[in-house]
Amino acid sequence: MKTYQKNDVVRIELVLNGQRRSGTCEPRTLLSDFLRHELGATGTHVGCEHGVCGACTVTIDGVASRTCLSLAVQAEGRSIETVEGLNRGQDGLADLQEAFRRNHALQCGFCTAGIMMSCADYLARKPDPSEQEVREMLSGHLCRCTGYTNIVKAVLETAAARLGRPVGATPEADKPGHAGVGAAEQARLVNA
Repeated sequence: MKTYQKNDVVRIELVLNGQRRSGTCEPRTLLSDFLRHELGATGTHVGCEHGVCGACTVTIDGVASRTCLSLAVQAEGRSIETVEGLNRGQDGLADLQEAFRRNHALQCGFCTAGIMMSCADYLARKPDPSEQEVREMLSGHLCRCTGYTNIVKAVLETAAARLGRPVGATPEADKPGHAGVGAAEQARLVNA
């Protein structure tokens, strides 16, 4: 394990949204502060600074992580994605961002970047979630404005669209709360 002295200034090199970046900081600097103040990734918001609210969530090596609970020195050599990188390589918004916009899944927007990063990670791991599963995933985030309903709709809409299902289709009876079209509905549409 690498050790640092109290007054050291260290250089951190990492990959941020697909681009190699570096900056300097004290060993005690939180990753959230390093991303915002040193690298300019201001979409990473700092809320509670205790890992409770989720506003500072990014993905580190593909896993949703709270940056207020990590030191910048722990990110050395890692790959970090922030909300600014969700639409990388695309013109316009990413599908998840567009679904949030379309469903008005934000109000003040402070928590939105962290929620989107958790949702992006979650959909990569679980591409076909139920409404209850999305709600459970979102329980790690605090949003004081929306009541979460439109956020859930946006996530389920994104999942359905990625799976090629009609958006807003009637849920399958044997899978309550499931996003998308069930087998019986698919058969009806094919035979129509």
